[in-house]
Parts: sequence; structure tokens; C-alpha cells
Amino acid sequence: MSDDDLWESIDRLQDWLVSTQPARPPQEALLLQMLKLSEEVGEVAEAVIGATGQNPRKGVSHTWDDVQSELCDVIITAAVALRTLTPEAREVFAAHLARVTGRSLNP
Repeated sequence: MSDDDLWESIDRLQDWLVSTQPARPPQEALLLQMLKLSEEVGEVAEAVIGATGQNPRKGVSHTWDDVQSELCDVIITAAVALRTLTPEAREVFAAHLARVTGRSLNP
């Protein structure tokens, strides 16, 4: 998948999300979308706990493939949330990634 395809998919998912949600004040809708990101991160934690068998009541209940899927959900949810904040999500993300890469790899 190219970068163009990725952001086109994010645009389409954001459009779908807006069209399927009940009418809410914009600020409330935005806050709920940000909370969705926390939910997805929690699912990563649940999958890691399940993959390592850390819950003695459940044992090994997930695989590392489940963890990968949940991490992908976090990335998608974050990208859709960013797209909700700005139609220039692609450019905002690229610029931020460049700053993080620059300060991390070229201190």
C-alpha cells in the first residue's frame, strides 16, 4: 500500500465514521473519538497480557498476532482522529515524523 492509498483509506474511514455517528455537538464528537484511542490502547494491553499468560484466571488467551492487530487498530484510530482534527493530516504527520526522526537519530 502506498502512502497515497493509506491516507485515502484514512479519509474514507473518517468520512464513514462521521456519516454513521449520531448527531452530537462537534466538541463532544471529537472528545469521544479521542476516548476511542484510549480504548484501542487498552486492547493492546489486554492482548499482551493474554499473549504472555499474565492473568492466571485466563491463561494464554491471545497470540502475538493479536497484539499486532491491536497495534494496527491503534495506528488507524490515531490517524482517523488526526484526520478529524485537520484535513492536512498527511502533511502534519509527515512533518512531525521528520521532527521526531531528526531529533532521535541526529541528536
